[in-house]
Amino acid sequence: MNKAQLIETTSADVSTHGEGRQLSPQDIERVFDAVFGTVEHPGTLAQALRSGQTVTLGSFGSFQGDGGTASFRPGKALTEFLQGRTR
Repeated sequence: MNKAQLIETTSADVSTHGEGRQLSPQDIERVFDAVFGTVEHPGTLAQALRSGQTVTLGSFGSFQGDGGTASFRPGKALTEFLQGRTR
């Protein structure tokens, strides 16, 4: 899945499960760019990692910066979902 597909899928999911709230694909893209960054501007995730922080996203997992590289450690809920133990 590329960025455009992720944006479209997320926008559709928000429309379906967003309790009447609508976010356009452009809104989703702005949020993704703010969190993950672009070539021109680092996102809040990159900035946090660069400053030595660990970014934890609940049971999804956590990101850490280590020696100039980033690593991801999946959380329990993501691991269980990928292993087919949850819906």
